[in-house]
Amino acid sequence: MEQVQAVIIKALSGFYYVAWESGTAECRARGKFRKTGESPLVGDRVVAEVENGKGTVARILPRRNCFVRPAVANVDLLVILASRSIPVTEPFLIDRMTVLALRQGVEPVICVNKSDLESPEPLARIYRAAGFPVVCTSAETGEGILELADLIRGKTVAFTGNSGVGKSAILQRLCPELRLETGEVSRKLGRGRHTTRHVELFPLGEQTYVADTPGFSSFDLELTEPILKEELEPLFPDFGPYLGRCRFPDCAHRREPGCGVLSAVAAGKIQPSRHISYLRLYEAAEKLKPWELPK
Repeated sequence: MEQVQAVIIKALSGFYYVAWESGTAECRARGKFRKTGESPLVGDRVVAEVENGKGTVARILPRRNCFVRPAVANVDLLVILASRSIPVTEPFLIDRMTVLALRQGVEPVICVNKSDLESPEPLARIYRAAGFPVVCTSAETGEGILELADLIRGKTVAFTGNSGVGKSAILQRLCPELRLETGEVSRKLGRGRHTTRHVELFPLGEQTYVADTPGFSSFDLELTEPILKEELEPLFPDFGPYLGRCRFPDCAHRREPGCGVLSAVAAGKIQPSRHISYLRLYEAAEKLKPWELPK
C-alpha cells in the first residue's frame, strides 16, 4: 500500500477519483469522515492510500476555500457563465455568485456566452463597469475562446451558471478531446436539460484544471451558507470608492439621505442592477433566523 498526496478530480456515487504526478486511483473515503461530518470535495488535496489503482482517502489537507454549489474546493477562479439568449440570465444570479466567490477569496470572471445569437454587450457592460474581468464567447463560432483560455491558464477554475448557457459546450471548445455530452435548450421552458451529472476536474494542460458542474435553472439562497448584512458592503467592490461619502457612518445604502452609494447609482457610476442585487441580498440577510446565523 502506497501513501500519496493527490487531488480529487471526480466524485461520483461515493467514489473519489484521485490523481497525482505518477498515477490515478479510485478511492472510497475512510469511515472517520462520516463521524466528523466532513466530506471530500473535487479539488481537495488529500492523502490517499493506494494499491493497484484502488485505495482510500485517508486525510483531507487544509483547504484554501470551498463551495457548496458548485461543490468544489481550492478554486482560483470562478467563471460565471451567462447568456442574453435562450436562456436569459438574470443579473441577480451573477451577482449572487460574485458575492460567494469574493467571500471565499476567489476571483470571479464573467463569461457572456451565445454572442452569436444576441449581443452580449448590455450584460458585459454592467460587469466591466463593476470592475470584473469579462469575456464574451460563442461556443458555436469559437469567438472569445482563446481569450478565455488565457484568463484561466495555470489556475484551478470552476464553471457555473444557469442551465443551458453552455458550460459543457464552452469546456468542449477549450479541450475538444474531452467529448463531453451537451444538451439542447428547451425553448418552451427557457432552460437546458441537465447534461452534467457530476462534478469533475478536467486537466487542460499548463497546470490548468477546470471543474464542470451541474447547472441550475434558478438560484435558491437556501442552498448556500447565509451571508450577513454586515458582510455585504465589501463584497460589492464597485461600491468602494463611494463608501466614505455617506452622511451617516452606519449607512446601509438603502434609502438613507446623503448616501454616497445612492448618489453614485443616480449618477450612473454604479449600475442600477448591482444596487438592486445588493438590496435583495440585504433583505434576505435581515430575514435570517437566529439558528441560521453562522456560529
